[in-house]
Amino acid sequence: MWEKLLRGIRKAPDHDFPEAPARPTRKGFAERDQFDAASAAELPFASTGPQGHRGRMRDKLLDRGADALADYELLEMLLFLAFKKGDTKPLAKSLINRFGSYAGVLAAPIESLFAHEGIGIHSVAAIKLIHASALRLARTELADQPVLNNWDRLIDYLTIAMARESIEQFRVLYLDNRNRLIADEIASRGTVNHTQVYVRELVTRALQNHATALILVHNHPSGDPTPSRDDIEMTKEIQRAIALLEVTLHDHIIIGKGAWLSFRREGLLRAA
Repeated sequence: MWEKLLRGIRKAPDHDFPEAPARPTRKGFAERDQFDAASAAELPFASTGPQGHRGRMRDKLLDRGADALADYELLEMLLFLAFKKGDTKPLAKSLINRFGSYAGVLAAPIESLFAHEGIGIHSVAAIKLIHASALRLARTELADQPVLNNWDRLIDYLTIAMARESIEQFRVLYLDNRNRLIADEIASRGTVNHTQVYVRELVTRALQNHATALILVHNHPSGDPTPSRDDIEMTKEIQRAIALLEVTLHDHIIIGKGAWLSFRREGLLRAA
């Protein structure tokens, strides 16, 4: 998936990348995209060396594909979009050290990115653009196909969207009579371990979307997808409510970090 996105970065002279203006960024963070040797020296990795490195990196990507690049190299190239010149490898490595992985950097909260040394508004915008593109690509691959026949793609999409959220998020997938996706909506956001679900609003949206089936999804920021008793009771309540409308609840999926759980597969969803 990342290879498809990174094909959009084409070989171009470094002066094609705009100079970041020296001005405050959102929430009062100072602009830090003017990354130079002095700031690089404060980070834990050495310089990447001579001029021409960016061109060689782009050639490596285009000639050998994204699989030839390490995660920090993908992020290093992404940061080329924010920095007109300079060594972005130290910053890329320090971001991955902090957020755990390339995917962790892309999904990191905006304010957490701004708080990282060396990051400014252009860097954050570039990172969140790639994350949004990955999410949109994954969602597009679900469109016009029966969701239940594309389970792996569904889980990939939900993992990108929710696995690294720092608070609980509850979303509903509304399906038509051929189990194709009509709408994907975030019904509510909560705290680190709780979100409020309003059954009446969910039923109203099912009617407005002309849905004949639903899939419920929420994440556990702890990383453990094991359902709580409240999760189980809430699922039963929703299933009873939508059954009166002859709407089927196909599943309730809990997304953790590197793991997920299906109520249907675990036998936690009563027969319709």
